[in-house]
Order: sequence, then C-alpha cells, then structure tokens
Amino acid sequence: MKLRKLRRSWVMGGLAIVAAGASVQASAQSSVTIYGALDNALVYTNNQGGLHNLYLRTGNLAASKIGFKGAEDLGGGSQAIFTLENGFDINTGAMSSANTLFNRQSFVGLTNNAYGTVTTGRQYTPYFLYVGAVGPTSVLTGATGAHPGDVDGLDTTVRISNSVTYSTPVFGGAQVSALYGFGETAGSVSTGNTYSLAVKYDVGAWNYALGYQRLKNGSGPTNAWNSTASGSFSTSAVNNGYVSSDNVQMIAGAMRYTIDKWMVGANYANAQYKPGAGSLFAQKATFQTLGLITTYQLTPQVALAGGYSYTFEKAANGIDDPAKYHQIALEQTYSFSKRSAIYFLEAYQLARGKTLGKAGTGSIVNAVAVVGDSQNGSPSSGRNQSVLMVGFRHLF
Repeated sequence: MKLRKLRRSWVMGGLAIVAAGASVQASAQSSVTIYGALDNALVYTNNQGGLHNLYLRTGNLAASKIGFKGAEDLGGGSQAIFTLENGFDINTGAMSSANTLFNRQSFVGLTNNAYGTVTTGRQYTPYFLYVGAVGPTSVLTGATGAHPGDVDGLDTTVRISNSVTYSTPVFGGAQVSALYGFGETAGSVSTGNTYSLAVKYDVGAWNYALGYQRLKNGSGPTNAWNSTASGSFSTSAVNNGYVSSDNVQMIAGAMRYTIDKWMVGANYANAQYKPGAGSLFAQKATFQTLGLITTYQLTPQVALAGGYSYTFEKAANGIDDPAKYHQIALEQTYSFSKRSAIYFLEAYQLARGKTLGKAGTGSIVNAVAVVGDSQNGSPSSGRNQSVLMVGFRHLF
C-alpha cells in the first residue's frame, strides 16, 4: 500500500512538472508589449484667426498614445499578431476621438515568414505606411512639417475601419502591400469603400516608396463627407470647399539617400477631390505638392532637420488664380536617452491665390496659411502664419 501511494506521488509530481514546463513554454512563445508616447509642448502662433496665441499642445514630435501589441508563435514560421492603440490629449486626459477607445489602430492577423501578413480591423493604409515613412512627416513631424493641412494624407490622419490588409514578405529589399476597406452599405458595395496599394524598395543608402489610396464617400447627405465611409481625411482651410467630394484619390512617391550623418530626400504628392451628384463643387479639385527634406546628426544626442514644400491647386470651379502654399519647417532635437528628448520646432507658411470656402462653388475666398496639420482648426486670417514650439517627448 505504501509503495502504491509512493508511485502515485511520483506520477502526480511528474505531471505537475510537465504542466509547469508546458506553461513556461507557452509563455515563452507568446508576448504582449505595452508601449506609447507622452509629448507636450509650449506653442506660439503669430496668427490664429487674426490673433496671436500662446498655449500647450500635445502630440507634436510624437502623438501622445498608449498601445498594446502582441504575438503568439504558432510554429512553422507563423505568428498570430494584434495591435490596439489609443491617442489622447496629455493636457486634458481626453481621448483623441470621442467614444472611440482605440481610434488610432485596432487590428488582428496572421504573419508568416514565407507567405506574408494578413490583418483585419482599423488600420493605416499602405500609402501612408510606405510613402509616409520616406516622406516629410517621419523626420519633420506632421505638426509643423506635414504638407499644408495634410492635404495629401502623408501624416497619420487617414485610418481605415473595417479593412483587410495583405503585405508580402520582403524580396530583395522590395515589399508590396494592399488594403481594402469595406463600406458595408447594403445594396452598394462601393459606397464608403477604400482601397490602397503601395510598394517600397530599400537598397543600400537609398529608400524608395510609391503609393496610391482612394476613399469613397459613405451613405448619407451628399453635401458632406459621411461618417459611414470606411475612411476619412484631414480637413482644413486648404480643402474645406471640397469636403462634399464623392471620392478622394491620392498618389505619392518619395525617395531618400543617406550618407554618413546626412540624409536628403524628395517627395511628390497629387491629391484629387472629385465631385458627385449633390456635391457643393462642380469640377475636380487637384492639389500637387513638391517637397524637399534633409537631416543631419550633429552629435549622438543632437539631430537637426529641415524641409521645404510647395503646394499648388489647379485652376477649376471658377478659380482663375488658384491657391499656392510655400512652407519651411525646421526641427532640432536633443536626446537625453533613447526614450526622452527635448525638441524645438519652427515653421513658416506663405499662402497666395484663391480657393473655395466651405459653401463650395460660388464662395471663392483668399487662400490662408495653415502650418502643417497642427493649425487645421486654427488657420491664419491672412497670407502667412508662423509657429514656434518647445517641448518634451518620452517614449515607453
């Protein structure tokens, strides 16, 4: 009897050890990471609706956010992955989007070393992820370095709900990615849908990217952009006359060359706002942008960046002197560590010509300056606008 009890104890102990080992192994094969950024700056703007202003603004060098991402090893080079990310205002604690917890990203999917990655949920487009990474906002933060009003969507202002993305593995430095966003309107598959395609190629010191995205308006009033669409775009005094578009199409390309401490780059974007039945404008509106960027790593702690962009609207909708925007942006960053940095941002924009006001055709107005996308809700009352910032950013 004692021998039987002893054997039973050995068996139970062995099972416990095996179970513990399996638990440790499962834990080692999966991981969840909490990450984010805290960013705040003191801002001076010389003209917001005709008045100067001094205020605190969150998310300038990096968007203030908290996120969760995880991966589980499924074997055979495959992983299950997910990302949940929420943006917030550090000065008030409010979420960036009311009633939307994970407004920035929320997706789940599978990735395989040989076959690529499929994800579903709310996601950035390949257009932004590939071209934006080589374009201006990754080195000249979108707050002051995005093209005026982010009219071409190269900053983090376009996110697609109800979307599926497929990205190939990297082959010889090249990778392709495609996204489709479902409009989910019964009886009309195309209403509110989005699609995007992009390719990038990295070879030696060179980086190239080319991308396309098209957003279709959702069901609802035809004189506005409807929330039923799978995606939306940034609005400002630059494109307020065209928010009743039937669809918006953006094409952009960017390139960079890095040698030692220097990086130089160039980018081009074409944004087209197309009318439909009921739109408040009659002819397609086209904005083109040419941009130049450069960075220099002065010391291991000090990084310098600068850029120039020229955005111009095509004559249409009764406008014979279309809008033109010249913008210069500068950035200086001192890193105390890999996570913490103090930064200085300076930008100036000069606007010329005319564009459409919110009422659309028949409301031709003077173009006004809108630096980057930090002033989308507070444009200048006139032709120029200057923005100065000093801030602190901490990553975790």
